[in-house]
Amino acid sequence: MIGIVVRFDVHDREAAVEFDRLTAVVVTHIRAREPGTLVYATHRVLDDELARVFYEVYADDAALQAHEDASHVREFHAAKESLLAAPPRVEFIQPGASASRFATL
Repeated sequence: MIGIVVRFDVHDREAAVEFDRLTAVVVTHIRAREPGTLVYATHRVLDDELARVFYEVYADDAALQAHEDASHVREFHAAKESLLAAPPRVEFIQPGASASRFATL
């Protein structure tokens, strides 16, 4: 497995609303079309209304590449660029021990 944590910072509240709309659309496609994407969880940062953090886990490198190559993901990346205040911060991680009580994340 391979994981990614990404932080996005948007320009303003209007950009945040649009970013969240775009995110909802792409998550629907990821859920339906990406069996190798094990977790794709999006979050708002509680003390920073203009920040979003995504936590992603993929079955393997091929699943990550399939995600990045997917048309819905490329469209999301293109559409969100004008909303960002800075480049996203991307960190690749290797998942370790975990626990979850959620049926789906």
